[in-house]
Amino acid sequence: MTKHPSSKKIGLFLGPLLFIILQIFSIEIISKEADTVIATALWMVLWWITEAVSISVTALLPLLLFPLFKVMPIADVGANYGSPIVFLFFGGFVLALALEKVNLHKRIALNIIKKTGTTPNKVILGFMIATAFMSMWISNTASTVVMLPIAISVIKLLIDDEDGFSKKDQNFALSVMLGIAFSANAGGIATVIGTPPNSVLIGLLENEYSIEVSFFKWMLMGVPFSIILITIIYFVLVKWMFPNRGLVFNTSKNVINDELEKLGKMSGKEKQVLITFSVIVFLWVFRSLINSIIPSLGLTDTMISILGALALFTIPFNIKTGDFILKWNDTEKLAWGILILFGGGLALAKGMSSTGIVDLVATGISNSNISILIMATLLIILMLFMTELMSNVALTAVLVPVVAGIAIGLEVPILHLLIPVTIASSCAFMLPMATPPNAIVFASGYVKVSQMAKVGIVINLIAVALLVLLFKFFLPLIF
Repeated sequence: MTKHPSSKKIGLFLGPLLFIILQIFSIEIISKEADTVIATALWMVLWWITEAVSISVTALLPLLLFPLFKVMPIADVGANYGSPIVFLFFGGFVLALALEKVNLHKRIALNIIKKTGTTPNKVILGFMIATAFMSMWISNTASTVVMLPIAISVIKLLIDDEDGFSKKDQNFALSVMLGIAFSANAGGIATVIGTPPNSVLIGLLENEYSIEVSFFKWMLMGVPFSIILITIIYFVLVKWMFPNRGLVFNTSKNVINDELEKLGKMSGKEKQVLITFSVIVFLWVFRSLINSIIPSLGLTDTMISILGALALFTIPFNIKTGDFILKWNDTEKLAWGILILFGGGLALAKGMSSTGIVDLVATGISNSNISILIMATLLIILMLFMTELMSNVALTAVLVPVVAGIAIGLEVPILHLLIPVTIASSCAFMLPMATPPNAIVFASGYVKVSQMAKVGIVINLIAVALLVLLFKFFLPLIF
């Protein structure tokens, strides 16, 4: 039986203790209710940082504390846990579940790798493109788990060759492993459903500011950003940090072909999932155009997402045998905790705005003489480096409402500041514990912490520069 870490024990008791102390010795910065929201936020942050309990369990605290201490009625708090954005992500999860169940994601990934070529650097690029593409639609964890065994098979070709596992071979292995992890992180930035922080932001914008960011509009900004970031990561890995000049192997193509042969011909179920997936992505991308042609439809991204989920559960693959693509028990694998986490984040944001905390931040910032560019840069750096140490969804849930107040105080369009700060939460490349893909490739044994940190700090700083450029030049063109 493993010993419970001291940090978790301390965090478990310190969270509620701090809440009680702040309730007894209330400062009343704005009101008693605002103090309760601040105390709740601190309790949640402590439990999120120490991981004293599951981060999803922590997200339930507003559901108890806000009604109990008269911040807002339970129906108002509960509404955040059933927000449309929660169901948008639910539909996305169901879509990903179907892709994984029929192994379509693996087939797509292998075909991408096959088409990029078989020279060492092209193989690395293939793995990175395939992982990034999958991460746009399924979780970055699942993308990494699919790619890892295939990558290990290719690396083993180098270990078993005549010169053993040489320095060039090791550099190739490092580039492949880190390329997969970093592409999984960066790929999720491209779509609303690609990574949970994106959805936390979209939910906050809809709930608090009645600002709608469509699936297509996010992709208009997210896809180019992901492509540029992944291209830079590729060159940093293969041309600068871990070059493998002169490395040759001819059998990597066989590994990919063998993996494809194991999958066999495309099954009927794969075809059905591919059609459903294609239709849903088409509707997401062209929703605004469809609504302009048929205004009475009033399609939203959430409605399209639920349509996709329902299609996978209700359109039979074989009506005679009652065989469907998904059955309800498949949802045991669904990340229900993340959906609760969204709700907790939105409830916390609602508490901050309804009690005047966001307004207080806005007033404080507007009375200062801080340069907008410097403030944006500092917030991006804060989010990016803090996410190395705690859950990016939890961090986004706490920081984004505060950043919204800062944007209002600086008189900056709210989207211009919130989008780069939110994206920064997906740019953690330094430490194994920062994201699941980092942890998975670290566990493979081919990557040391020092090696990940060495290349990660460089990419983190490049990501900061890209996000500042996004804030300054690109976002004003789109939003």
